[in-house]
Amino acid sequence: MEKKCACGSGMDFEKCCQPFINGVLLPKKPEALMRSRYTAYVLKNIDYIYNTTAPQERKYTSKKHIQEWANACTWVKLEVLYAKDDKVAFKAYYMDDRLTAHVHNELSTFVEIQGMWYYLSGE
Repeated sequence: MEKKCACGSGMDFEKCCQPFINGVLLPKKPEALMRSRYTAYVLKNIDYIYNTTAPQERKYTSKKHIQEWANACTWVKLEVLYAKDDKVAFKAYYMDDRLTAHVHNELSTFVEIQGMWYYLSGE
């Protein structure tokens, strides 16, 4: 039985975010990258999250910091509010290590560099 993707697309994981996370395909749009990054947080795939962060922004984070954030959260659900051009607005629902429910509400900006999309910033 195939498993639905954590990103909330309704598709099976192996046909949705898995090819991006495994490096078989590149996301063609910012929304696909954002969804795959969320799924990578669920899976605690730190390398994917780090590698899909814009190179100029990596100095502001570390794999250790990403790992700590991923380990402190149990990701519950992703809700994409809208995606247009290089922007994606979403809500990511999670529980912290004390089982307190939270909603991470963000407007993310992505940048395309040499045919590949990267996460640039969020507000």
